[in-house]
Amino acid sequence: MELTVKLEAFEGPLDLLLHLLEKNKVNIYDIPIVEITNQYLEYIKEMQKQDLNIMSEFLVMAATLIAIKSKMLLPKEEKEAEEEEDPRAELVQQLLEYKMYKCMSYELKDRQLDAQKVLYKIPTIPAEVMAYEEPVDLEVLMADLTLAKLNKIFQSVIRRQENKVDRVRAGFGKIEKEEISLSDKMAYLEEYATLHKKFSFRNLLEIQNSKMEIIVTFLAVLEFMKTGKIAITQEELFDDIEIESKLAA
Repeated sequence: MELTVKLEAFEGPLDLLLHLLEKNKVNIYDIPIVEITNQYLEYIKEMQKQDLNIMSEFLVMAATLIAIKSKMLLPKEEKEAEEEEDPRAELVQQLLEYKMYKCMSYELKDRQLDAQKVLYKIPTIPAEVMAYEEPVDLEVLMADLTLAKLNKIFQSVIRRQENKVDRVRAGFGKIEKEEISLSDKMAYLEEYATLHKKFSFRNLLEIQNSKMEIIVTFLAVLEFMKTGKIAITQEELFDDIEIESKLAA
């Protein structure tokens, strides 16, 4: 019976073989070599009719199939049949590898097609809108951090003041001094800040005479910060805090 062949575009002999296996719905691990070889040769004849410059790989594969067919048709002794490797084994391995790469190529092609569906719109936001930055109040932003630093120095000075107390003499009694009011200390700080345009926060606390004066001075500094009469800076972490007066001389 004559075989009617409808030629398709094959990328190589393995592609043609894989097509024949799928067309005949046969197991790739158990290739009916006689039938597949006959069909392969029919394809080769049709391809030669349309194009005499047929690729050499197809002819090499045809020779390989004929060789495998010959080996399988030759009668074998029982002992040889048990020891000899299946002549189709190498061909099966090549087909499996080719099929794997072919499937991978389809997957990559699908991903490429999906990537082409991704659209990108160039931003059309006006330049002035892009350049806009929300104003930041540095005093509000740094308020907690600044107060924490001030409090750390304040606690340090308080501990030093406590260490100056003579524990023995303190037991004999003490002379009560008049309480220092916040308004008096603010007047003192205003005068001090007017005379000293820049001064150390630590030094300011250390020249006070008592714990109460240190506390009230600390409160006065906070009040002056709030009203903008002074500004504080710290160059490096753990450095002393510098106070800059905003008061006119």
